[in-house]
Amino acid sequence: MSGASFQLALLDAAHDRTTFKSDSDALDRYLWEQVTQDVRRRMAACFVALADGQRIAGYYTLASASLLLADLPASTGRKLPRYPTVPTVRMGRLAVDQAFKGQGLGGALLADALDRAARSEIAAHALMVDAKDEAAAAFYRHHGFIALPDSPRTLFLPLATVLRSRNLPFSAAGETHND
Repeated sequence: MSGASFQLALLDAAHDRTTFKSDSDALDRYLWEQVTQDVRRRMAACFVALADGQRIAGYYTLASASLLLADLPASTGRKLPRYPTVPTVRMGRLAVDQAFKGQGLGGALLADALDRAARSEIAAHALMVDAKDEAAAAFYRHHGFIALPDSPRTLFLPLATVLRSRNLPFSAAGETHND
């Protein structure tokens, strides 16, 4: 990441959200206007990558969710119990400030989200995302996500895959990433 160092933290009131500017007006508006309400109501948790300890360079949100067992690819679904739904963690939003584009921060934020979901004591089978467009879907596929057969912009990655590839658990709370 060009030597840039980011601290990952839960969003709090001390973080200045007003200067954040990504390539998506909807993602910017969410951070500026909606995220604190979602956090307060426990609809989502928001994690931020801080540059220089203050500036929000990127963010993502996580929330509990589920997928219908019948919606999963057959190769995945037949390995799971016959419950109607499969517990998941949804990454609702992921955005990087324009000043930090092209430095690998999006991938680092995704890796942190996967690690948090995989380490959680609350059971979930996968991290899922709803990609906003084909470029976002390609980003997730590049990182190993699998598209649902009937919804190609809804993708998931089994957390067992994450655990195997990263030899988790470990503690990432408050750690610094130099990517």
